[in-house]
Amino acid sequence: MVECLAPLLFIMISNLIIFKNNSKNPIMHKTSFLIISLFAAGLYFISCKSNIKLPKPLHIVVVVEENHGYDQIIGSENAPYINQLAKEGTLFTNSEAVTHPSQPNYLALFSGSTQDVDGDACLFGKGPYTTPNLGAALLKARYTFKGYSETLPEVGFLDCSYQEKEGYNYARKHNPWADWQGDQENGLPDSVNQPMTDFPTDFRKLPNVSFVIPNEGNDMHNIDLDGDTGAIKRGDQWLKDHLSGYVKWAKKNNSLLILTFDEDQKASMFHNHIATIFAGPMVKRELNSSAINHYSVLRTIEGMYHLPPSGNAGEKAIEGMWK
Repeated sequence: MVECLAPLLFIMISNLIIFKNNSKNPIMHKTSFLIISLFAAGLYFISCKSNIKLPKPLHIVVVVEENHGYDQIIGSENAPYINQLAKEGTLFTNSEAVTHPSQPNYLALFSGSTQDVDGDACLFGKGPYTTPNLGAALLKARYTFKGYSETLPEVGFLDCSYQEKEGYNYARKHNPWADWQGDQENGLPDSVNQPMTDFPTDFRKLPNVSFVIPNEGNDMHNIDLDGDTGAIKRGDQWLKDHLSGYVKWAKKNNSLLILTFDEDQKASMFHNHIATIFAGPMVKRELNSSAINHYSVLRTIEGMYHLPPSGNAGEKAIEGMWK
């Protein structure tokens, strides 16, 4: 707020100088004062309006669903719980994924960069990365971070996939923190890479920021199991079964749910329209038409905890939906 007072002080001091020099010329005094006031208003806009005031939730849970566009989800009778969340929080109507296919979108959301990855090939044996990322930034600032992946067989698991039931498999390409796991610069300890079975039922024990990744049978990815309608219904029900308790708790405990999709279903590089919803006590109930993407969602989370930006995307934190 100190920087916001600077334009006001500028007006007061300038007015005293103007009055002293033009005390016998009221017309000149008024003209000079008007010019100075307009200039100060510009300073105010730069110093304050561009300085977005973000809330600081106790906990943020980010859930990423798969391969469905905005129009397939919003307003769909097959996704009643997601549409309920959209009405309870802020629904971004102009949210875009960064690219296709899946894996670079997860990397972008977690690290502010696709890390020059343009496909879904498993990155096992090609790392770990040393670049900045959300998890490392949180840990360096003495906050906490964990990622919870459904069907991950054990803490710190690094293999490309794991399956207990056909069609309901864990896929490392949807788990970006695994790509930084190690003791290198910006590395992450094994303990951040957790199975979904370790997601706390006492939400007070959640880390400050966590990601939740359903397996490919429950994240709307595997439409070959019983068709696209079935995939959407399964994903929606899974979200309700596993996160509705947290959403209810978050409303009274200064915490936030962010629900988004990795990409839409069209594989177009020109329009990659996805549903993104923020639900929590600090957001308005509204449709928000701001143009956002995975980079701006990441920058918003970083801004909430006063972390340095990861990657070079250059996006600003999201504004306009905070109470």
